[in-house]
Amino acid sequence: MVTATRGYRAFQAANAAVLTGVVLVTLFPFVNIVARSFSGEQEIRSGQVVLWPKGFNLTTYQKVMSDPVFWANYRNTVVYTVVATVIALVLTTCYAYVLSKRELRGRTVLVGIAVFTMFFNGGLIPNYVLVSSLGLRNTLWAIVLPNAISVFNLLVMKAFFESLPPELEEAAAVDGSGTYGTLLRIVLPLSKAVLATMLLFYAVSFWNSWFAGFLYMDRQGLFPVTVYLRNLIAGATGGTDNTATSEAALQIAANIQAVTIVLIMLPIMLVYPFIQRFFVSGVMLGAVKG
Repeated sequence: MVTATRGYRAFQAANAAVLTGVVLVTLFPFVNIVARSFSGEQEIRSGQVVLWPKGFNLTTYQKVMSDPVFWANYRNTVVYTVVATVIALVLTTCYAYVLSKRELRGRTVLVGIAVFTMFFNGGLIPNYVLVSSLGLRNTLWAIVLPNAISVFNLLVMKAFFESLPPELEEAAAVDGSGTYGTLLRIVLPLSKAVLATMLLFYAVSFWNSWFAGFLYMDRQGLFPVTVYLRNLIAGATGGTDNTATSEAALQIAANIQAVTIVLIMLPIMLVYPFIQRFFVSGVMLGAVKG
């Protein structure tokens, strides 16, 4: 058995201390937000809330979660996120796989077109006019299609596909596999790591997105939940007269932002462990190469 040297033990202690500090710094804002969301209005305004709720209060949660519109908008967000993520993942995977083929004619032009859109776009008004002229306003597609492909994610997947051994696809071609068969049976099973990462990136992006819904939807029943909560914050912090404001309204105004953050991030936190499991298994699978 090899005995650890004094220097190595010192390194381990320092490493543990640094990582512990990073974990505490990372967790503090989250714990503070959760504590504020359950705290009373007076305790929040006086700065007493740090890591534990003070003056435990559920008024804001009850106000938000008793509204049927909230649940309708929450359902909208789930539908928008699932559909948009699936479409974005399929389009990004297909485009990245094509761009990873160095023998493809016009490959440089296609890459240039994609990269060009990272730095230049038509702007807010032309995008709004385009979506409106296509009849996409107040539909799911107004949220899904304009953001269907992230160029950053596209370039990451392209680089990953290029790193795969070309001999695998050549062997599949010799066995009679076509392009789609090779992609589905050879490439994608070896790409679980990047697929899980892209799935996480797209899902979080679409779940947290509110501006597209705010811009292209004018019916309350079609709003994503982020727009609902944004409007709730705007109404609670809109400068009402305190002399005529009820105690419940003051409570809502005091911790509406904390409650909003908790309600939005909770589903992603519940889903993330499952995505993380596939992400780790994909990394291990891709790391074992003969």
